[in-house]
Amino acid sequence: MAGQLTQRGALSLLLFLTPAVTPTWYAGSGYYPDESYNEVYAEEVPRAPALDYRVPRWCYTLNIQDGEATCYSPRGGNYHSSLGTRCELSCDRGFRLIGRRSVQCLPSRRWSGTAYCRQMRCHALPFITSGTYTCTNGVLLDSRCDYSCASGYHLEGDRSRICMEDGQWSGGEPVCVDIDPPKIRCPHSREKIAEPEKLTARVYWDPPLVKDSADGTITRVTLRGPEPGSHFPEGEHVIRYTAYDRAYNRASCKFIVKVQVRRCPPLKPPQHGYLTCTSAGDNYGATCEYHCDGGYERQGTPSRVCQSSRQWSGSPPICAPMKINVNVNSAAGLLDQFYEKQRLLIISAPDPSNRYYKMQISMLQQCTCGLDLRHVTIIELVGQPPQEVGRIREQQLSANIIEELRQFQRLTPSYFNMVLIDKQGIDRERYMEPVTPEEIFTFIDDYLLSNQELIQRREQRDMCE
Repeated sequence: MAGQLTQRGALSLLLFLTPAVTPTWYAGSGYYPDESYNEVYAEEVPRAPALDYRVPRWCYTLNIQDGEATCYSPRGGNYHSSLGTRCELSCDRGFRLIGRRSVQCLPSRRWSGTAYCRQMRCHALPFITSGTYTCTNGVLLDSRCDYSCASGYHLEGDRSRICMEDGQWSGGEPVCVDIDPPKIRCPHSREKIAEPEKLTARVYWDPPLVKDSADGTITRVTLRGPEPGSHFPEGEHVIRYTAYDRAYNRASCKFIVKVQVRRCPPLKPPQHGYLTCTSAGDNYGATCEYHCDGGYERQGTPSRVCQSSRQWSGSPPICAPMKINVNVNSAAGLLDQFYEKQRLLIISAPDPSNRYYKMQISMLQQCTCGLDLRHVTIIELVGQPPQEVGRIREQQLSANIIEELRQFQRLTPSYFNMVLIDKQGIDRERYMEPVTPEEIFTFIDDYLLSNQELIQRREQRDMCE
């Protein structure tokens, strides 16, 4: 029995010798009692496998999916899993090795490590504002993603990105930029005729049509020019609108408003007279009135109107020398002939030899031009009853008219006195002594001239020089 154990060199023995007693059995210890002998048998322990480098398949054959193992064996190239074989692991393109890059076949018939190939992926690309992208193979290696923008936007940056071997996308993230200006359309140009008696026309129009080519948002629309419904003067007027979108792009449009004024041929003032016209004096609806200078009166139509046919109504009047009717029954009838036409300077003196009278008449005779410009007619009342003499220019007045004029104007025949009467028949200034024509003219120019007469005085300032 002892020789057998020795030959099983791989066995371990444990011998217990005991007197004649009943041996104790330990469950699970590998020992079994024998009631006949005082000996204990030991169970055989499994032996470690014998190392043999000649076994072709000592470890299982390596098979790595989506990759390959390049092995080097001590026994030569035909041995790929023999004891001591070392294998270098690698993955196909598009896959990444997870685990050991190099493994060796161990005496335990196992490889020294594990590994597998995982398919490589890039992270999902984020969507871009106002744009999108399409990819050829999702997020896998070599997948190309092409970017595009919504209508009205332009792409700035990389148009395409490729998933690379390091798991990153090539290039950078592009952006969609709104660089297209808005679309704007103005109203059509228009032409208007000025209203009667006006040099302007009121013009209306609809606002422009505006649309943004990108997100449809128009932030503001500005107008350069008058607002719709404004009064436009004669001529061409450019109206311009400008629209802005959210990206500050802008677009403009314009149209023309043309206003025409119907005009009649220019009127000529009458000889010894002048014209006063409304509006511009020659536009449709304008009215021109004819006036005569002092000492002249109008014969014919008093006014003419510019018609839509661009012709004047009526025919032009003339200014004829004023005819004074001295054969009237009263002083009032005489004065009425001068109402709103002439100013009167009535001179009363006791006799023709009166020093003041002679001095005054002498000064006035040298300034007839200035008197005519200011529409002044002189009436002389000289002498006392029954020898009084009255005259206007070369016409004689009756004794009754002389007496009534003196009473009506409160003029005495006893001494020199003089009164200035305006065109409304109101006495405006009285003189008890002779005055120079310049004093009379200054008073008239400062206090008695109408606006139209003031204009004429400026135009005729040097006429009498």
